[in-house]
Amino acid sequence: MRVNGVIVRGLPQGAQRCLATASGKKLQDKTGKNIVFIDGVRTPFLQSGTDYASLMAQDLAKHSLLGIVRKTGIPYEAVDYITYGTVIQEVKTSNIGREAALAAGFPYSTPAHTTTMACISSNAAMTTGVGLIASGVYEVVLAGGVEFMSDIPIRHSRKMRSLMLQANKAKTLQQKIKLLLSFRPSFLIPELPAVAEFSSGETMGHSADRLASAFKVSREEQDQYALRSHMLAQQAQEKGYLSDIVPIKVPGMKKIISKDNGIRVATPEQLGKLKPAFVKPHGTVTAANSSFLTDGASACLIMTEAKAKQLGLKPKAYLRDFLYVSQDPVDQLLLGPAYGIPKLLQKAGLQLQDIDVWEVHEAFAGQILANLKAMDSDWFAQNYMGRSGKVGVPNLNKFNTWGGSLSLGHPFAATGVRLTTHSANRLIQEDGQLAFIAACAAGGQVCICKELFPLQDL
Repeated sequence: MRVNGVIVRGLPQGAQRCLATASGKKLQDKTGKNIVFIDGVRTPFLQSGTDYASLMAQDLAKHSLLGIVRKTGIPYEAVDYITYGTVIQEVKTSNIGREAALAAGFPYSTPAHTTTMACISSNAAMTTGVGLIASGVYEVVLAGGVEFMSDIPIRHSRKMRSLMLQANKAKTLQQKIKLLLSFRPSFLIPELPAVAEFSSGETMGHSADRLASAFKVSREEQDQYALRSHMLAQQAQEKGYLSDIVPIKVPGMKKIISKDNGIRVATPEQLGKLKPAFVKPHGTVTAANSSFLTDGASACLIMTEAKAKQLGLKPKAYLRDFLYVSQDPVDQLLLGPAYGIPKLLQKAGLQLQDIDVWEVHEAFAGQILANLKAMDSDWFAQNYMGRSGKVGVPNLNKFNTWGGSLSLGHPFAATGVRLTTHSANRLIQEDGQLAFIAACAAGGQVCICKELFPLQDL
């Protein structure tokens, strides 16, 4: 699993670049650029097969790019580069970052590339942007990600593909008849993309079930955490906190889509009736305590502080640090946060209690709870992390308080920007100093980021 982290904080005009935390510890700008997060947007996140079903991923990506331009007022020509994430790729728009940028009206001269890093693809897009700015190549980068699970690419079987390719080369009638005779009905069975590890063949749900069992996370604990996520998401939705959403009009539909549609607050009794989804009949991971297949897109704008002042833009956060780590993709596929969080805290000279806002990707309730138990275990710290003692557990009163991927949805490549935008918005609303973002991904990888709350009168 891989983890990525970022710290963000806001300061008064004229403040030193050395940012002090409440505990008196200091965070230096390591890049010399003072990179800022201006703002982020996203489409409503919808369950796959619902209101976005007639669209393409490129349509959602285009909408997210238009949304960030309109929300920030950034001139098209001021954007130096676009880096965009996706996981399950549409062949017709393989470089979807470029295609969406052109469709959104960006100049032909604005370069764009697409990156993939499973569930942390937009994290990778953002940190790529940070690197481009830090190196002095560009000043303004637009980053984001999109996933469209309503129309995944389904291929002919490999034998059928081979037959079709050979048919293109067959010249004589004898060659064509020979190919026709080699055909078998089984060739017509299609290949569907699976949310599974290529290296192990195991689905992420099976990995989550094994992880929950290893850390003795009960079914009841998982259902309770899932219910918490949905309840907090519903409250955030009702209170208008999810202001990163840019409403969208789908052609052929009268209504404007303005809300996530996966939030479902059920009773513990209703959750308890669901059958295991992966390890049957005794598993503990169900459809209710797992994130669901989701369509959605996101985009954000990052740049140097000097450029923000020049353009008259008010940043929401400073992007201070990030880190990627990887583990065994079989036994520790979803355990990246437990490894990555203490590494980035140590790198920044911080403690758990220094963090005001936690935004951690919820792939499964069991995955979240297993990571928390790992961080709170002396045995795990000593035997797997080379530490003398446990890291401890983040304050859950500061943890995913607007809901998370279990309730809001998880369009694989779009979640990283959603985590970052919610972190920045929560810091502003809650008058916080430091935010910490963590997201696990396929391949046993994790991205960890730290953010600093930005100056309101920049």
